[in-house]
Amino acid sequence: MAERSFAKEVESLRLGAGDVFHGEGILAVTKALLQSGVAYVGGYQGAPISHLMDVFADANSLLMELGVHFEQSASEASAAAMLAASVNYPLRGAVTWKSTVGTNVASDALANVASGGVTGGALIIVGEDYGEGSSIMQERSHAFAMKSQIWLLDPRPNLPMIVDMVEHGFALSEASNTPVMLELRIRACHLHGRFEARDNRRSPMSLKQAMEAPVRDPARIVLPPANFVHEQEKIAARWPAAIDYIVSHKLNETFHGAQHPDIGIIVQGGMYNALIRALELAGLADRFGDTQIPIYVLNVTYPLVDDEIATFCNDKRAVLIVEEGQPEYLEQAIGSILRQHGVAASLSGKSIFPRAGEYTGQVFADGLAAFLNGALGRAPPPKPAPIPLAMTDVPQRPAGFCTGCPERPVFTAMKLLQNELGPIHVSCDIGCHLFSILPPFNIGNTTMGYGLGWAGASAFNVKNSARRTISVMGDGGFWHNGLTSGVGNAVFNKNDNVLVIVDNEYSAATGGQDLLSSRAENSVRSTGHEIERAVRGVGVDWVRTVRTYDLKKMKSTLKEAMLTKHVGPKVIIAQSECMLNRQRREKPLFAKAVNEGKRIVKQRFGVDEDLCTGDHSCIRLSGCPSLTIKPNPDPLREDPVAAVNNDCVGCGVCGEIAHAAVLCPSFFRADIVHNPTALDRLRHRIAANLISWLQSGRERRRQARLA
Repeated sequence: MAERSFAKEVESLRLGAGDVFHGEGILAVTKALLQSGVAYVGGYQGAPISHLMDVFADANSLLMELGVHFEQSASEASAAAMLAASVNYPLRGAVTWKSTVGTNVASDALANVASGGVTGGALIIVGEDYGEGSSIMQERSHAFAMKSQIWLLDPRPNLPMIVDMVEHGFALSEASNTPVMLELRIRACHLHGRFEARDNRRSPMSLKQAMEAPVRDPARIVLPPANFVHEQEKIAARWPAAIDYIVSHKLNETFHGAQHPDIGIIVQGGMYNALIRALELAGLADRFGDTQIPIYVLNVTYPLVDDEIATFCNDKRAVLIVEEGQPEYLEQAIGSILRQHGVAASLSGKSIFPRAGEYTGQVFADGLAAFLNGALGRAPPPKPAPIPLAMTDVPQRPAGFCTGCPERPVFTAMKLLQNELGPIHVSCDIGCHLFSILPPFNIGNTTMGYGLGWAGASAFNVKNSARRTISVMGDGGFWHNGLTSGVGNAVFNKNDNVLVIVDNEYSAATGGQDLLSSRAENSVRSTGHEIERAVRGVGVDWVRTVRTYDLKKMKSTLKEAMLTKHVGPKVIIAQSECMLNRQRREKPLFAKAVNEGKRIVKQRFGVDEDLCTGDHSCIRLSGCPSLTIKPNPDPLREDPVAAVNNDCVGCGVCGEIAHAAVLCPSFFRADIVHNPTALDRLRHRIAANLISWLQSGRERRRQARLA
């Protein structure tokens, strides 16, 4: 169950020639693929392109009408390998994943398809996740494109340009027999706009026709001596063909600025909007893009067109290169081009802009001011000073588990276990569970990649140690890579350590997509395949499946795994449904039932203020967003008491933690009855009167003692 349904929006994908498409960037990309006659699409979810996978899943009926095959691939490597269909056949295929981490996983298949080349257009849509909001290591896709000589498109962030570059990407791929990357930053993915639609097209050749008339060309397979020929082919044939296509179709753009023709700016296409905004604030452009300074926009950042760059810079005395991220591949290449062409323009780039980090609005403003001060002898006009905001006014909000998250008690149990056994080396993995490295849990020593949690602790397979390690892996990571790289590797090497597989039924961290082990019914995918069966199938004997919300059982099972005499891999499957997905499913049903007048009972938890000691271990061992503090009602006590706010989803973990940690019995459960019956109201009146009588009696006894 994906976090967002596009069932309504996908109807706009049926628009034809002359219609105007209004929508989000991801939907525009999908429409562009269908207009391009794509034959197959695959990919693996991850920000900022998870929604592209969700759109295709919701548009399944339309895809079937057009003969488009769509797969939610098991990994990025699986998706990249799909491009093999374009090697021998004129079939256009597109695959997608999250930036460098996905490209790393797909690298083997990508290197092979880039070496052998393609007949049909092969487009790789990469969600470039770079900057302060990113969740991954800060690297760029540019390096991989150069390494394998895959052409890299970086379109200006507006829908007509993005749509055109999707279609040009396929054509460029076919013209040069080379796969093409289309890089989309997160803002481009969620940009809203409009463009004039074209008719959707079926692929001229269907996948069925290709299967029934197979073509074999050993020259396209990376095997000696063909692989030596491929390198020469890239330089002698594919590269010139790509340059010819880029130039003839004017994929890169030049915007002339008459007021200052002797200076210029070269910018990555994806950074164009931010540049125009900075120029507007400096009084050198308007919001429609009319600029006083010439701009050369690199909608294709690899390969560069030497003649275009030299021509743009030839009459300039100073040129600014706007290139986000590092190393400065473009600046180095452009500097070399200008030297070879004898162009004397001075270049500025990383000498003005930061070498690393996201180019925010302020970074752009400061960098542009420095360039103009040197090039024009003046800085931009001063802007109104921003309203000061003390950092103390903005509370820190590190990433954390959602309210009621079933993963929280797993790490509470680990924390309680470490209080008994001492520190434990914990090898983490990619996914929601990685939040355990932050307060209040502070658990986790390393993370090496998606599905590599157990492999990350494989060096500690020491037979004579008095302590075992614990590794953590999510169900998404397990099916992506962990079954072989983690579990299979541990069985093969007779590992004696412990793995916890967090099974919350979905690929929760990427938006709630279904997995092999999802319990939800899926009409177009096969689900319900148990992780325990897979683990036992590769040879693990010691396996326990535990409901995560049963904190005592979770802790005791972890302790058993750490202390058992059993020699060999030990796997604990911590199982409970993702609370966020569960709430998405149940809230609409709950609201509907209440509106229909049905009797519905909802559980909530609270804290008895009179019993709370103010110890706050419940918060320190849980960190649930629904737990907070408030002033102590007892004037004789200073410590604030714990409280449960209205975000509580009734998972019960806070109370479980309090009792498992032997803290206090202050937590209580309350049943909130919607549309109560006459019997419910009678019970409530009796209970309220009884409580009032008991409270008044207690107050009389207290007054008597004071007298």
